[in-house]
Amino acid sequence: MKSTFRLILKILKWIGKILAGLVILLLISGLCFRLFGRKPVPPGKLVDVNGTKLHIIAEGQKNELPTIILEAGAGSNTDMAHWIAKGLKKKMRVIRYDREGKWFSENSKNSISPEFYAKQLHQLLENNGENPPYILAGHSMGGPYNLIFKDLYPNEVKGMVLIDSSHPDQWERLEQDELFNDTQIALVKTISFLADIGIVGAFNSVFKSEPKNDGLPKNLHIRSHNLTAYSGKVFNRYIKENEINEMILNRASQIKSLDSLPLLVFTATEQYEESQKEKYRNEGIDPNEELQIWYEMQKELKELSSNGKQFILDANHGSIITRKENAEIINNQILLMTETID
Repeated sequence: MKSTFRLILKILKWIGKILAGLVILLLISGLCFRLFGRKPVPPGKLVDVNGTKLHIIAEGQKNELPTIILEAGAGSNTDMAHWIAKGLKKKMRVIRYDREGKWFSENSKNSISPEFYAKQLHQLLENNGENPPYILAGHSMGGPYNLIFKDLYPNEVKGMVLIDSSHPDQWERLEQDELFNDTQIALVKTISFLADIGIVGAFNSVFKSEPKNDGLPKNLHIRSHNLTAYSGKVFNRYIKENEINEMILNRASQIKSLDSLPLLVFTATEQYEESQKEKYRNEGIDPNEELQIWYEMQKELKELSSNGKQFILDANHGSIITRKENAEIINNQILLMTETID
């Protein structure tokens, strides 16, 4: 009996040594990545706005057409609008940027108010030498940010494009509380910590993952992969988006009418991938019922303007903007809209 007990203790000690060795190996690998890993390079430039450097990509010549501003969603970035920018920049001025703390933009030390991002964008455009009139194009949560900008600077905005945009009342009507639940936030915080100490980067250097099949070019996925591996900044931003989400939606809900502003609303036929649908079914949520509520809210967004038009695209919430064929449909309608703007 004693010999069996001693054998078990010996095995446990060896297991402990192996685990300790693995932890030390991981920490050394992470340290090496932090010391010698290549820092990701932004595709655009960094422009100082009141002490915060914001990432902006400005393409296309300035001409008689309005400049279009592409606003990314909560978990998105400048690369998501690649095909829209690529398709429009030959015809008009196209601006993509990342809100503070997102992607290549620095975190702002200012206190965040509902109007903060609109004012910061306005200053960014001015500092970069851009001039109105503007067309605002927002995907997902980018839509509410656009509504706030239009409310603050009504004379500068001559058109709006909402691409499967969030609705100010969406959480209440979809019976959801937030962008991310507590379990997801805990996971994001863990990955953020591992990225900050270099372990995610070291892991990715050894195990190469396949790019998502979402229609975006492979090099954009590599850039995303490198940036998320380099530090926890991107993951921390997801948490911040979750914290300010309700504040932004509440402010956007105050905009009851866009009068006769030219407005294009593009709605996806699917909101969720199959894995997400299965998750919702297990939680007692009917994805089809959720989709019908989403359609109703999208129609309401279209009706904000007496000059609104809605288009249904065979896509999901992400692919409506990441697939080239969908971007071409959106771009064609944007160019048609510019012909009606004085």
